[in-house]
Order: sequence, then structure tokens, then C-alpha cells
Amino acid sequence: MHLATFDDDRLGVVLDDRIVDVSDVVDGTDDTRGTGGGGLGAGRMRRYIADPRPEEVAVAARTRPGRPLAEVTLRAPVPDPRVIVAAPVNYLDHQQEMRESADVGALGFFLKAPSSLLGDGGTVRLPYGDRRFDHEAEIAVVIGRKTRDVCEADALDHVFGYTGLLDITMRGGEDRSIRKSFDTFTPCGPWIATPDELADPADVAFSLTNNGELRQKASTSGLIWGVARFVAYVSTVLTLRPGDILSTGTPAGVSPLLDGDVVSMRADGIGTLTVRVDGSSTTPSPTRGHHSGPTPPPGDRGGAR
Repeated sequence: MHLATFDDDRLGVVLDDRIVDVSDVVDGTDDTRGTGGGGLGAGRMRRYIADPRPEEVAVAARTRPGRPLAEVTLRAPVPDPRVIVAAPVNYLDHQQEMRESADVGALGFFLKAPSSLLGDGGTVRLPYGDRRFDHEAEIAVVIGRKTRDVCEADALDHVFGYTGLLDITMRGGEDRSIRKSFDTFTPCGPWIATPDELADPADVAFSLTNNGELRQKASTSGLIWGVARFVAYVSTVLTLRPGDILSTGTPAGVSPLLDGDVVSMRADGIGTLTVRVDGSSTTPSPTRGHHSGPTPPPGDRGGAR
């Protein structure tokens, strides 16, 4: 099943080029099972994840006419996660292209601000004109229930679904959580694919194009720490709850973003996430981190910094 958040926090099931509104299935529900992720203050998707009703949703999706996808505005699938956790340097080829001495096993994870989320069709806004900003395509998991100290063998049982994520990144020496948390710097979507939509979560093929040119192509089979291991590790540090997002890292092929770019990430079993880039209203960076930090691969695009 493909589940989306659209328009004004509506919950929908995506069927080919149509979307069926199933918001009423979760309206009035609360987090009554102690899973810690729902509650009436949470958005519909997070409440549904905390208290899923797949049979009711499936019936509604089969019996309602729905609307064309082109007529709705897709939001980030979970617009209000408690945390966004991301894996640094989790593909060997990306470690090599960045000339990083350490990988995820030494670095652990970093956090991204939930306020940086952006939905499919949105616009990434570059804040500074004197810094380099790159795309990083990643597969992310959405946690389905309260998770603490889960073992790797059981970790995938705690995953509600999978989605695409673009970890937009300012290069430099500032802390990762700063360089990756600007508003609009976490495009996510286009929706959540439940595990049954994927042939093998450990081998999800995905790719990224910029203005139609292939830039990144990989599979989760190439992860240094696979999905299950990363979920298990994070759960030893944080108590995870329904709707929390864990992004698993990017492969090689990162490259600069410029004003006017159209970036698309496609993931097998999930879908295609597309955003535009606006760099028309930039200011000088107030920090000097561009003089330090990991060395990205050379930007081969005119005007890239």
C-alpha cells in the first residue's frame, strides 16, 4: 500500500494516478495503546501509523472513486515527525568520493530538523550565494511502533514503511545538523510504501537525476550498515516512536545544485520524488565553514561553488 499526506493534512491511498481520501478512518482516534506516537496533537499520518487500520483503509480504497493525483498537493508523508535521524557515510563509494577517513561505524548518526521537510513538487530554497549545496538521494524508513534496544534480527518488524528522501547538504565544516537542516532541505516522499510493496528492503534500487541527467544510482544492498542494523543501533541511543524517520545514507554521485534545477529521485516499489531548486534570493553565508570539512568531488557545473 502507498500512503500519502496531501492538501491540508489529508490521508490518502495512492492507486496508480489516483488518490483516495481515507482521512475519516483515523479521525477521532488517539494513541490508546501506549505506542507513544499518536495522540490528538499529531497529524493524521502519525496517528494512523500509531494505530493502523489496514483492512478499513483497503476497503475504503477499493470502494471510493478517488481523485487524480495531479489535482492534489502532496506533503511530506509524515509532516510532523518527532525526529529525523540520518546516517553519515554509509556507502563505501560515497566515503571514497568525499575522501572521508571514517564511516557510519565511527560517526554514528546525526539529526535533521523536522522543520526542514518538504513534499513532492516543492521547491528547495538555497540560502547563500557563496556556498556549495549538493543533493544526496537516500532511502528512509518510517518507524511503526515504540522501539528501544531492538536487536538487528527484529528491527524490521518495527518499520512501518519506506520512502524516498533527499538530504540536501551545504558543504563545509559546520556541524552536519546545521548544514542539512535549512528549511526545505529534507524533501521526502512522494509517499510511504508499506513493506509488502518492496521485494526486499535490503535491496531497494534507487536513482537520482538532475535536469534529466543521471547523477546517482545504487541499491540499499550497498549500505555499510544495512537498514536493520541502523535501526537497531539508533534504538540503543534514542527511544523511537511511530512516525520517526531514519534515513540510511547516500551513495556516490553527489553534485552541486543550481538555481532552476529539477531534481528527481526514483525508488523501486516506492515512487518518484521531484523538487525544483530556487537560488534566486541568496545572501552571503555568515559562517566560514567552507574553508574546512570533508572535500566533496569537484563540481563540474558552471557556477557551482
